[in-house]
Amino acid sequence: MNIILLSGGSGKRLWPLSNDIRSKQFLKLFQAPDGTMESMVQRVYRQIRSVDRQASVVIATGKAQISSLRNQLGEDIDISLEPCRRDTFPAIALATAYLHHIKEVPAEETVVVCPVDPYVEEDYFLKLRELDLQARKGEANLVLMGIEPTYPSEKYGYIIPQDKGEVSAVSTFKEKPDVATARRYINQGALWNGGVFAYRLSYVLDRAKEMFGTSDYDELFAKYESLTKISFDYAVAEKEPNIQVLRFVGQWKDLGTWNTLAEEIAEPTLGNVILDNTCQNVTAINELNIPILCMGVKNAVVAASGDGILISDRDRSSYIKPYVDQIISPVMFAEKSWGSFTVLDVQDGSMTIRIRLRQGSHINYHSHDHRDEVWTIVSGQGRTIVDGMEQPVSPGDVITMQAGCRHTILADTELTVIEVQLGEEISVHDKHKFPFPS
Repeated sequence: MNIILLSGGSGKRLWPLSNDIRSKQFLKLFQAPDGTMESMVQRVYRQIRSVDRQASVVIATGKAQISSLRNQLGEDIDISLEPCRRDTFPAIALATAYLHHIKEVPAEETVVVCPVDPYVEEDYFLKLRELDLQARKGEANLVLMGIEPTYPSEKYGYIIPQDKGEVSAVSTFKEKPDVATARRYINQGALWNGGVFAYRLSYVLDRAKEMFGTSDYDELFAKYESLTKISFDYAVAEKEPNIQVLRFVGQWKDLGTWNTLAEEIAEPTLGNVILDNTCQNVTAINELNIPILCMGVKNAVVAASGDGILISDRDRSSYIKPYVDQIISPVMFAEKSWGSFTVLDVQDGSMTIRIRLRQGSHINYHSHDHRDEVWTIVSGQGRTIVDGMEQPVSPGDVITMQAGCRHTILADTELTVIEVQLGEEISVHDKHKFPFPS
């Protein structure tokens, strides 16, 4: 089975744990079978492998998420890189072309497309296999998964099938409605549109050629920024006359808000949190190294990170986005392919960061034009290369790099470093990368 996982979105609705780099699918809030904590993307990837170990999985994503994906899933994952955000149809067209032209998957093979962040169980992935088999039959150009609704939601579009069979032709699509309209749709037998569907590669390649003038991967990638910004539903699904829907009756949740996420987190608290015995229906997550104490709090979400602190009524937490849009601050935590960094302090003319590198990893060989840097080794063993000169480092060592100096650090064991940046212009854009020294 070929699968395209769509990994996009920003971190507005689960602020302050998520941000523009650390989207919701990377938050490690769920307990894995081995007792460790895992993220949504780790959970979905693990579940796919448990159902079909041979599945070919390509993740369609932007540059900002690649480091987090490789950090959490490994360096060998397959990624279809979106040069910029152009909505779901360009992303799916590019990933389909990637499968065909780069991975050499035949055009008559089928592929299943699904989001990377639903909260589902094994029956969902078994249904994906059924979806793929239905697409292989060739009875329709596009086969959707329709999710049996559990309540009249305003968050989802609706698919109205022609009949009540497990597989049915699609009568019509409906946009996200108000509650009363959603209730009427459900009475008509409507299903939620969860953005899950299957098709032959040739079908989307043809649609891409019609809309963009090409279905060649290299050409799509080169002109990606100029492609029409449009969703797959608008560009393809709602215009396709030969379309089927496969009914799914099972657990499916879009954990896109604090309220829905809190329902699935195993423990009411994560991190250094104390709830007194009068607290009721409280979820509290603390990523800071100082304690949070809640007393007499009811029906609330409390979340704290280096980016900020949220204290919200559970129901009101769904309306967070316009308020977070008003907050302008640097990203204080991010996962990278080599480890992670946490901003500890920001002052005029300086920034202090804690860097954690995984054993065997290294950062890019790079320089800065407008800032000096000082590294203090806190724990672990490693090596630095400064302007081509390599030297071993261990706890207590201090390395100073002036602006323009090329430098990197390699972790022979897990390595913790305090980095102090000094300069009047400290910016993430002030960085030049160079080939790694041989």
